[in-house]
Amino acid sequence: MKAEGRAECAGEEALFEDLDFPADDTSLLSDSSTPIARLQGDVTWRRPQEICQSPALFPDNINLAHAKQGLLGDCWFLCACSVLLKNKHLLNKVLPPDQPQWGDGRYRGSFQFHFWQQGHWTEVTIDDRLPCINSALCFSRCHSLNAFWVALLEKAYAKLHGSYERLWAGQVSEALVDLTGGLAERWSLADFESEEEQRPEQDSDQVRRRRLDLNLLYPVKDNCTLSCSTHSSPGGASELGQYHALTVMEWLDVKTVSGSEVRLLRIRNPWGRCCWGGAWIEGGAGWSSVDSVCALDLQAKVAEGEFWLDETEFLSQFDDVTVGYPISEEGHLKSVYTGNLLTHSHQLAGRWIKEHSAGGSRNSSSYSSNPKFWLKVCEGGEVLVTLLQHRKWRNTDKYAQTPFEDSKNTKHQHYQAIALHMWKVEKKRFNLSRMLNKPPCASTHCHTYEREVMLHRQLEPGYYLLIPSTYQPGAEARFLIRVFSSSSTSLSALKSPPPPQPLTSDGEWENSYFRGSWVEGRTAGGSRNFPSHWQNPGFPFTVCDEPAVTSGVNVRITLHQSCPDTDLHPIGFHVYKVLEEESGQMLPREDPVASCVPHCYTQEASLSCSLPPGAYTIVPSTYQPDCSANFTLSLARRIRRKVVRSQERLGSAVQEVSHISVMQS
Repeated sequence: MKAEGRAECAGEEALFEDLDFPADDTSLLSDSSTPIARLQGDVTWRRPQEICQSPALFPDNINLAHAKQGLLGDCWFLCACSVLLKNKHLLNKVLPPDQPQWGDGRYRGSFQFHFWQQGHWTEVTIDDRLPCINSALCFSRCHSLNAFWVALLEKAYAKLHGSYERLWAGQVSEALVDLTGGLAERWSLADFESEEEQRPEQDSDQVRRRRLDLNLLYPVKDNCTLSCSTHSSPGGASELGQYHALTVMEWLDVKTVSGSEVRLLRIRNPWGRCCWGGAWIEGGAGWSSVDSVCALDLQAKVAEGEFWLDETEFLSQFDDVTVGYPISEEGHLKSVYTGNLLTHSHQLAGRWIKEHSAGGSRNSSSYSSNPKFWLKVCEGGEVLVTLLQHRKWRNTDKYAQTPFEDSKNTKHQHYQAIALHMWKVEKKRFNLSRMLNKPPCASTHCHTYEREVMLHRQLEPGYYLLIPSTYQPGAEARFLIRVFSSSSTSLSALKSPPPPQPLTSDGEWENSYFRGSWVEGRTAGGSRNFPSHWQNPGFPFTVCDEPAVTSGVNVRITLHQSCPDTDLHPIGFHVYKVLEEESGQMLPREDPVASCVPHCYTQEASLSCSLPPGAYTIVPSTYQPDCSANFTLSLARRIRRKVVRSQERLGSAVQEVSHISVMQS
């Protein structure tokens, strides 16, 4: 999957300018709902060589490479970035080395990054124009004023999300997964009932989290990533306010002069200044309880924005921590529970579809219609199973991708409440309804509005049935099942009947279906990054009616590639307005009026949008040129009165495609 970018070049030596993430307010803001909306008109965009004399990606002193937060509320993302400085192999994955920098003759003003998204690594290319106020970076930067890896990484992540504003507030766990492709868990620092006291037969959307015990993390103490967060202003952190995340740099047990031990944690505030007033600040009373030489050594470790506190303060002043799983250089997860390498992994994509496979929770009579997966454990061992749902965005003019149209869910606008249940099955042939009446052998106990939930168990050899679900029946979403294990396992999906054709209750719709092919050297032109883009098949259509006042959506498009999950291409499409030249020839405009991008490794890419009456063409593509595949394109158009079937004009690009047929419903 790649996030597209195009160069604006006046000559061969022109520096890259990304037209898909331009240096203007459309890249800063999505709906102007956050405080950075006040920056409109004050922001200028400058390249690093226009900000300082000797820019570099990283400073010579690695301690000055840590992130310092600016005016953007993305402390959650900056805390996750610390994992890259601790792990060179992960940094090289996200920021490929040996890219031409400032002063290099190969430098052209662009940088490439990779983020993990829905099971695949996504390439994001950006230009190096960065938002500034008064010639200084206004968002995140390194503690060294000459280092720019943080600012460029933040810009690439903002492009992936659609704007800088969409980075305002988030979860450290999500950013850690996006930067590593691994796992991260949120553990509570509050008291609640133990896991044994939770009854698995209860099903609700009430959030429960595992309680932190730092002793559990000893096997991976020096390798895991830890951050802590506060949901309100704690007593010791007078400046923090609400909803702030910090990084746990290290924790260690120190002997006191009395012979006992005290556990100390060194915390880094991404604001870049100390905000703590506890017993272990410089000159605090706590240091008198430990050896003076040890005290001096520990205090010498404190960099800008860091402070020490003891475990008692830590547990009482913060609300939860996020634990990122270590990842070996070979790409294997290390369990935070045992320290074991989980050398076997699998993943499968799925989807909850209304009136077909969105059965809701175990409270619902339709629960058995949810997607089902077989997990075969060949040898007994440690197993982690996770359910990760795709994020859903609100529709905007700039990014008209709306996988779901759930206007009722305003509090949790990005995610459904999800859960995962697992049953041990003696043989593959079994009575489903009888089995579902029994308690599962493992579950997440409740439905929660999280991107990813997980199960951790020591499993015996045999077959296990996995059922992912949303809390509400009919709630639609795409998801990914991931399995990590210390011994051999296999994962497969239970076959289910194909979903029925979508039925809509919001007026009459006319449906058209097209089949086509991307053929290497002929009609596989690739994305808009490539001059061959217009070689892709084009599918003309017309919109006759104005969008409805109530919903606004009058066109729905779905692109489905005919490939197994293991051989998927990153796919997407653009919708272009077609204008009639004086010669009478119909030509598409250069810029699309709607897009389903970035290109994704997925079976289906869908778009719902609002288009005024006129002539249009859909251009589906893989990201890279010359990727051969067959595909199906479905087009639904809202109509107000009796359906008038229109003759679709298939242009020359369409006629070059092999095996195309048009079916009108």
